[in-house]
Amino acid sequence: MTAVIEPEFLLSAAQPEQFPVEAAPEVAFAGRSNAGKSSLINRLTGRDKLAFTSSRPGCTRMINFFQINPSLRFVDLPGYGFAEGPVAEKLVWKALIERYLLERQQLRLVVMVLDSRRGWMKADLAMRDWLDSQGRPYLVAATKIDKLNQKEYVHGMRSIQKETSGEAVPFSAEDGRGTRELWQAITKITNSQPS
Repeated sequence: MTAVIEPEFLLSAAQPEQFPVEAAPEVAFAGRSNAGKSSLINRLTGRDKLAFTSSRPGCTRMINFFQINPSLRFVDLPGYGFAEGPVAEKLVWKALIERYLLERQQLRLVVMVLDSRRGWMKADLAMRDWLDSQGRPYLVAATKIDKLNQKEYVHGMRSIQKETSGEAVPFSAEDGRGTRELWQAITKITNSQPS
């Protein structure tokens, strides 16, 4: 009988030398602070407190690695676009994120997390353009759709989809909408590329 593997926190890295040895395909989650990255990870894994959530932007200041199962890792990148923190610190975090995104051989997919109420903002567009320029595959998860009425939802998703060449998945950490679709997209990408 095979043991059930529970998703678990692996480690936090403040510099590239602390990244874990590459052993499984990785899916990274990137987005503005307070876009709902941690809540999305928790909903996808079914673990309420796997990733740290906070109402204060900029709390994730290191790259957090999670072992989801023997053949998949999730990676929570520091939120970009937050107002707090010294400029020098922000530059260090930016360099850390870029090193991860550029050099990680096992990175299969970047999930760009956008708050559906705000859509694309300057920092999101910069990240999208950078990923395009590096040839890194990504999809968009439009979070907090439970906070939109029908008219706002239709307008918001249309404008988000218009600015991406890939897939935009509407998502709610509150009621779980979009969970199955995100898992399908993640599984399709991670299973289609060699380890």
